[in-house]
Amino acid sequence: MKLIFEKSAAGHRCAILPACDVEEYALSAELTREVAPKLPELNEQEISRHYTELNKRVHGVNCGFYPLGSCTMKYNPRIDEETAALPGFTQVHPLAPAHTVEGCKEALDTAKAYLCEITGMDDMTFQPAAGAHGEFTGVMLIKQYHDARGDSKRRKIIVPDSAHGTNPATAAMCGYDVVNIASAPNGCVDLEALKAVLGEDTAGLMLTNPNTVGIFDENILEITRLVHEAGGLCYYDGANLNAVMGVVRPGDMGFDCIHLNLHKTFATPHGGGGPGSGAVGCKAALAPYLPKADGIRVKSFHGNFLVVIKALTYLLTLGKEGVPEAAKNAVLNANYLQSKIKGTFTPAFDRICMHEFVLDLSNFKKETGVSALDVAKSLIDYGMHPPTMYFPLIVHEALMLEPTETESRETLDQAAEVFRKLFELAKTDPEYMHNAPHNAQIGRPDEVRAARTPVLRYSF
Repeated sequence: MKLIFEKSAAGHRCAILPACDVEEYALSAELTREVAPKLPELNEQEISRHYTELNKRVHGVNCGFYPLGSCTMKYNPRIDEETAALPGFTQVHPLAPAHTVEGCKEALDTAKAYLCEITGMDDMTFQPAAGAHGEFTGVMLIKQYHDARGDSKRRKIIVPDSAHGTNPATAAMCGYDVVNIASAPNGCVDLEALKAVLGEDTAGLMLTNPNTVGIFDENILEITRLVHEAGGLCYYDGANLNAVMGVVRPGDMGFDCIHLNLHKTFATPHGGGGPGSGAVGCKAALAPYLPKADGIRVKSFHGNFLVVIKALTYLLTLGKEGVPEAAKNAVLNANYLQSKIKGTFTPAFDRICMHEFVLDLSNFKKETGVSALDVAKSLIDYGMHPPTMYFPLIVHEALMLEPTETESRETLDQAAEVFRKLFELAKTDPEYMHNAPHNAQIGRPDEVRAARTPVLRYSF
């Protein structure tokens, strides 16, 4: 497929403006370009065809099953988009006088109240632009708390080995030393390993519960108690909140602050470059250090306002009863799909899971020569987006699946049948799977080169 710059033809355009009927104003020379910007020139039909062609090359949750583990690719109701597009929300300015945007302020306050109730937090900011940005903000709250008390010896953040990769990166960005602890055989935090690293230099613990292998840590109250007794604080990575929202609150588990991926849990769009929202909530002790629109900021003004409106619409649509029902259905779907697949591929932890589960294809690869990558690529030929591959790192040949609550039983049955077909195909024709996908626009790109030497600019 040609790039839009390659399709450009001089003189093509789609805007026909009437003759100017007012006096033209010429900007001074220092405010004008010496050379016109190199923008693609296409007519309206060419633009429409270009983006339609791009659309055909993309697999979204609106195209088929999308079990991308840990990413919660759930269906986003259209009403959320329609509400956020209302003129009263789109045609405001962040510097408008307060009395002219009372409705917008009420929407933000309502969203804060609902999300604080769901998470068990006392206060919240919507400034952070995405999940990782929210992580950074949350850990900075912990840092500010310790610094304000003159407790400068606390230089270590504890991160389990099953954590999201952004967790240790965030802690390091905030100036902390990262202490990695191994998981116990059951996939949860090893209490003895945790006790061994806790001390006067502990600033905090970063954790998500349910964790990355889809298990709710039954020792969570003991974990947070141990950290607090050592003088540290507990940070909750909200990536997996979709499994427990409205059922159990991180604040009641003993966590002091949390970031929320509104694009994961509260049905605002996920992917595509954003914008997102990594709302950060905290207990009262950390509230003085929250960024504010009229104080210290991590992003301009109130953050990505319309993303919050979409999340608020989702909450209002579900209501108090619908929020926990969505979480329970997410857990039900994950356990249903795991049980349907279990007769073929092997779960890494053969037990009741939460919203997601991990398959361990290590023995399968030894027996057939077919890897987790081969299985993932083969799923594309069946109209399914591959699950998350080779994550978490504690499971070799890992495939992590999260079906979410918005998938039907029929879809899950079809997905399980595809897995069964691939399980048998690996025994009879492994070479076919080594070369999959066979029907996709792009087969197997050089992912290492793409990550190390990406081409991000068009060279004329």
